[in-house]
Amino acid sequence: MTTFADYSEMIPNNIDLNSDRRLKRALESWHPKFINWWKNWGPERYQENEVYLRTAVSVDRDGWAKFGHVKMPEYRWGIFLNEQKNEGKIGFGEHKGQPVWKEVPGEFRGPLRRLIVTQGDTEPASVEQQRRLAATAPSLIDMRNLFQINVEEARHLWAMVYLLMAHFGRDGREEAEILLDRRSGDPDKPRILGAFNEQTPDWLSFFMFTFFTDRDGKYQLGSLAESAFDPLARTCQFMLTEEAHHMYVGETGITRVIQKTCETMRSKKTDDVRKYGIIDLSTLQKYVNFHFSVSLDLFGSEQSTNAANYFTQGLKGRYQEARIKDDHKLESDCYAITEIENGNFKTSEVSALSAINERLRDDYIADCQRGVDRWNKVIKDAGISFQINLPHKAFNRQIGNFSEEKVSPSGSVLSPELWDQKRDDWLPNDEDHEYIQSLMTQVDEPGKYADWIAPPRLGINKQDLDYPYVRMQ
Repeated sequence: MTTFADYSEMIPNNIDLNSDRRLKRALESWHPKFINWWKNWGPERYQENEVYLRTAVSVDRDGWAKFGHVKMPEYRWGIFLNEQKNEGKIGFGEHKGQPVWKEVPGEFRGPLRRLIVTQGDTEPASVEQQRRLAATAPSLIDMRNLFQINVEEARHLWAMVYLLMAHFGRDGREEAEILLDRRSGDPDKPRILGAFNEQTPDWLSFFMFTFFTDRDGKYQLGSLAESAFDPLARTCQFMLTEEAHHMYVGETGITRVIQKTCETMRSKKTDDVRKYGIIDLSTLQKYVNFHFSVSLDLFGSEQSTNAANYFTQGLKGRYQEARIKDDHKLESDCYAITEIENGNFKTSEVSALSAINERLRDDYIADCQRGVDRWNKVIKDAGISFQINLPHKAFNRQIGNFSEEKVSPSGSVLSPELWDQKRDDWLPNDEDHEYIQSLMTQVDEPGKYADWIAPPRLGINKQDLDYPYVRMQ
């Protein structure tokens, strides 16, 4: 494996694709189908605009990407594997200490393919969810960030398609075709995971999605990056490098919304900022409640036989497995999970193996809280008495122990009737969606921003804020 990709190839890569002609032909055959999907289901209307994009060229930490203006259909989607880590040894499960697998063991073919397909399905799904957002971008730098995320999600699709075609034969090639056939929100052929069938109709939703849902992606990729299946682990390790930008866009986007809201509240001396075309903090809290709860479901049920098997078999570990202080086999360890019994919360100790999903979810919640703390500091520094809170983990859940329960954001167990009465106080309602949508107008002049959001602190790649990040036609 080389560090740098060869960009003279149709499919840039650092995996020596030329040495496997059958795989190269399969990927080159899939390429025009991908481009057709991108043009039809990728960003709407802006395929011919030149966008200031970051392109991965290496897995080297120093200078791993280059920047330049490019039309998105001409973006060079490459295939990258990180250098091997952990001295090529499996770090957990029943095979701990054995050499990592270069090929798929026959007995794990089915579950590994399922993991790769599920991850791969999320990548084009988010592009489809966001395809119309550019028409209401609050600035050119925001439009550019949207497109950057879109092309990188598409590159992550390429990463999973490579694994499918390289290691799963005809089955893998068929799965790669199907990844282009499913559609986010389509009732007949929806995407696999529920959160990726939700709409992303406005930029507040987009920022929430990239903060909360892409953060789930960080934890899922981090778990797969521990896999005993070496090509999957090294592919996901590099994907995490790009995923960090997506979460940064979400966190800083919401920070800028909060800054503008607080400035308006102070200057106008009122909490009622909607009459000034500003997003009020109460509405922002509702969006937090929704996107956080939907993202929690992506981790699955609190106790899962599949997750336990994946861990024991070495297919999927825990986030930053090597940093966890235990035997990495979990044969007798316990973990605390929460459930509701007779209307009250109850904590139980269960097998840590069965609670792999819940541990990952708890790590995710702690990570989300750190971001929320940074938002609250902005509010506090503005001298405003308001605090954004993550809702209780049982709030608005559709999967797991709380899927049949009605729980308030503060953690009170409610009757279905009371939940229905209070729902619009906690989750965005039609009026909220209509108001947010009314603010969504495109600003396409360099250095200018929509009234409801503050400018970012810095430009991209040391460029000025008034740099033409998207060259409008």
